[in-house]
Amino acid sequence: MRLLVTGGAGSLGSNLIEHVAPRCEAVMVIDNFSTGKHSSLLPQSNLEIVEGSITDAELVKNRFRRFAPTHVVHAAASYKNPNDWITDAEVNVVGTINVVRASEGTNVKRFVNLQTALCYGRPITVPIPVEHPTAPFTSYGISKTAGEFVVAASRLSWVSLRLSNVTGPRLAIGPIPAFYKKLQNLEPCTVSTTIRDFLDMSDFISLMDLVLQGTEVGYFNVSTGEGHSIAEIFHLIAKHLGRPDATPSAVVEPGPDDIAAVVLDPSRTQQTFGWRAAMSFDQTINRMLMWYDKHGVTDVYSHLRTGR
Repeated sequence: MRLLVTGGAGSLGSNLIEHVAPRCEAVMVIDNFSTGKHSSLLPQSNLEIVEGSITDAELVKNRFRRFAPTHVVHAAASYKNPNDWITDAEVNVVGTINVVRASEGTNVKRFVNLQTALCYGRPITVPIPVEHPTAPFTSYGISKTAGEFVVAASRLSWVSLRLSNVTGPRLAIGPIPAFYKKLQNLEPCTVSTTIRDFLDMSDFISLMDLVLQGTEVGYFNVSTGEGHSIAEIFHLIAKHLGRPDATPSAVVEPGPDDIAAVVLDPSRTQQTFGWRAAMSFDQTINRMLMWYDKHGVTDVYSHLRTGR
């Protein structure tokens, strides 16, 4: 396998590379390091890092031709500024077009697109089946879903994985790093009444092993199928940090750019790939917190304009 990963310096991409690189002939990362970090990519003798943006069509085309990947994981995405619709569209739509065209031009055998659960918008039913209509309403959700349509219209052997909240080394988005950093610094925490699903990185990686070697084409939800409140996350982190009596400074309803409950139904994924999440919710959160204990929290990003 000659694996090319866009956005490979992010949490998902870097963890996947650590796992799969030893059995690859070669691995290439294309990343502009807008949110990912050079330090996330551990030295590998067969790893080449290209610093650049997937919005640069010539860079993408030339690197694909020279590297000749057999497999592509498209993890690059713009999301750190919820108000920057232009950059989100340039990266998540135009950038995806560039990556798909380059993959078609070099006869890539397998193309895996990483998609956000925000593609469903405000769901009609929860857990959300993969057949649920897409109805995104945020810059990130709309642009990522447009990019997914580009992947689906390609000539590639493609899979688009619609992801729950995947937790693991170098996670820098969502309530877990935000609460950890604030509680550790004795800062006030606003907690929303929302519900989300959380998946351990090891379970994501075990599915990726199956997907990269598979031939199935289509959309698949990646989740435990279990929903947990953001309040549960807050109290687990507070207890872990020795502050079991800590309380939120405010408890708020979902804002205009938020969703009350996002829990994905993974049944099609389980049936198609014979995969099921092995880690429990408590294990998943505790493993993440132990990683922060050792490495700390640096950047924290949010899809929400409120920044909660």
